[in-house]
Amino acid sequence: MSKNDNIIKQSKLWVKEFVIKHNICPFAKREYDKESIHFDVVNNNKIESQLYAVIQACSELDNDDSIETTLLIYPVGLSQFETYLDFLELANQLLSKQGYEGLYQLASFHPDYYFEGVDKDDASNYSNRSPYPMLHLLRESSLEKALASYPNPELIPQRNIGYLQRMEAESLEKLLKNLS
Repeated sequence: MSKNDNIIKQSKLWVKEFVIKHNICPFAKREYDKESIHFDVVNNNKIESQLYAVIQACSELDNDDSIETTLLIYPVGLSQFETYLDFLELANQLLSKQGYEGLYQLASFHPDYYFEGVDKDDASNYSNRSPYPMLHLLRESSLEKALASYPNPELIPQRNIGYLQRMEAESLEKLLKNLS
């Protein structure tokens, strides 16, 4: 198995055994079961290449309706959370400049993710912690449909915070390490 295959395998395991099993995203199971989540590893640590991968993924979504959503996995170059956040800002700016704003949006995941104003060790941060730095590229039209058919979607973040805090950070850290 190649290194990229192993990274994708770990990322799929994280989606299945954490995101879906713990219902962090109530919309993930359907797409996972349909195999409509595309996983792509970006091994280049040059920012231009990392950003190019975002636009390339948008183009793939434009041209392939069988792909519902894409997880871009960045195992090199974005391990520092602050660097990752800078990259995320550039990626969002690029989406806008390339005319993709309103078509696609980015969700962010990182092994050291923490929300502004929340203690770094708070269990709620695990809703966005992943084995590798990742960008999740979502079709906005699909997201809007999913949210419209889900009762009280605005309560998902609060549900996740409460659920993860009951699990406690130590348990979640162990769980995430076992998936890596």
